[in-house]
Amino acid sequence: MKDSLLKKEFRERDVQRLRNIITKKYGDSTANQVGYEKKTEDYVEGDVWEEQGKTWTIKNGIKQTVTKLDSIKKAMRMPHLCPNCNSPMKNRLDKRYYPIHDMCFDCVVKMETRLKAEGKYEEYAKNIVTKNLITYIEEAEQYIEELEHSELKDTYVTEQGDIEDWDGGLDSKTVTEKWKEELQELKKNLEK
Repeated sequence: MKDSLLKKEFRERDVQRLRNIITKKYGDSTANQVGYEKKTEDYVEGDVWEEQGKTWTIKNGIKQTVTKLDSIKKAMRMPHLCPNCNSPMKNRLDKRYYPIHDMCFDCVVKMETRLKAEGKYEEYAKNIVTKNLITYIEEAEQYIEELEHSELKDTYVTEQGDIEDWDGGLDSKTVTEKWKEELQELKKNLEK
């Protein structure tokens, strides 16, 4: 029986492993390996790169994807401190006034009070109303354009499964033409 144990063959990697243990090189390799190493790049805070079809960046030490909506998120995010006066923005009206004026409610009140004292408030208010009207006209024109290119159905299915034909006095073409006329009238009044 003892003969059978001594006749055992050792592979080259077993012999190399024993040599590594004796020489206290525990982590060294015992066999040759074939393969490749992936090229790795180290990125630092603020770097932007493309990988696997996505855009990546590092923010606050965390790897994050860059999306199309990041700029919108940044625009909608309200800071903790007013950029104008550096006071905390915790008033409930700050949420409404910051996206419009980029400052807290108190700063807007101070600015408007100063404009009234200087006699410039009416022009300021008129500019705000004009900008709102321009935005309204642009949105209405987009809606009318979408309405013209869509197919309106006059047949609808109710919750009970009945098919109803809805027939009104005006067709969509007449309505859109009327809206266009009213928008043209608004534009003329805006130019005055």
